[in-house]
Amino acid sequence: MRVPFKNPHPDIQEFKRVLLGGAPKRAHFGELFLDHVIVRRILEEHLGGVWVAPDPAVPESIDAFLSNMINVWYHMGYDYYWTGGLAGTIFQGIYRSGEDTAAVSKGNRIWMEEDKGMISNWQEFEAYPWPDAGKIPLRTYDYISRNLPEGMGIMMCFGMGVFECVMNIIVGYVPLCYMLHEDPDLAQAIFDKVGQTIYDLHARIIGLPGMAGFFQGDDLGFMSGTLVSPDHLRRYVLPWHKKIAKLAHDNGLLYILHSCGNLEAIYDELIDDVGIDAKHSFEDKILPVTAFKERYGSRTGTIGGVDVGNLCTFTPDQLRGYVESIVDSCMPGGGYILGSGNSIANYIPVTNYLTMMDVGAGWRP
Repeated sequence: MRVPFKNPHPDIQEFKRVLLGGAPKRAHFGELFLDHVIVRRILEEHLGGVWVAPDPAVPESIDAFLSNMINVWYHMGYDYYWTGGLAGTIFQGIYRSGEDTAAVSKGNRIWMEEDKGMISNWQEFEAYPWPDAGKIPLRTYDYISRNLPEGMGIMMCFGMGVFECVMNIIVGYVPLCYMLHEDPDLAQAIFDKVGQTIYDLHARIIGLPGMAGFFQGDDLGFMSGTLVSPDHLRRYVLPWHKKIAKLAHDNGLLYILHSCGNLEAIYDELIDDVGIDAKHSFEDKILPVTAFKERYGSRTGTIGGVDVGNLCTFTPDQLRGYVESIVDSCMPGGGYILGSGNSIANYIPVTNYLTMMDVGAGWRP
């Protein structure tokens, strides 16, 4: 294995050039996130580090945790560190929890409540504890900025996207489907309140040294289509992505969208109207990354696409051949960044993750 790299040479400017269509001189890597338990395994078993769990009451533990995270991203060969979720829980919601049965278990795993939420009427809208974007602490982002290795950038994210915050956290999926038809004005008010909060957070972080772009997660679809109608997404959700993308572009930053599901009905709007610089999250059963790159690669960047199901179940030899086929198809012409189809979750075998990265480490044009 050539990874983790002993002496990586991150180059965020070269990453940007390749993502935007430049011919690659080597493979560049991209992920939405690496699960903490995977990071810990690599840190302890491959880099000789000491893991420190973050404790919100102990700032020094947060700093040590972030230093370990950055260290692993750096030695795994990434040109950036993706950060999200450490600004605190922005929106209050209702959750379910259960046992985490993954091979490298976290103990418990949280699911979103689908059948009820915090807001179902105007009275609950007025009573909801809406956060003040100006008061959310951003200390962790400052620490990351001051402790980046030379050549690395930061991909910013403040947690879930506009649609996910409304559907997953505040309203619930089933109630939202009713609300969109029975009280569209209330739905509009909720989406706009959430969208403005997320926009304001992005605006606050502009100018932070080392920033490369916004890498926003916002799952809009499932296997056969979008989670709500494309017209509802066009009315309530995409305008906020467009505003945040414009904020990024006006300040020389990338705007990358991670979104699961079948988004065929809105790809043209995401590319031509919202103005995403790249799409992330692919599943072979929906649209293999090779097909997306062939169909849309001349209009936007492509990140990832190594199907998570295959990352979990293939033998290392099977996986190596599979990843090589993706790289051979997607690298020519530029605009492609190698990575998983979703994220490096704690149920992905570490050996398979390293195998995927090793294929990229060995690629040359």
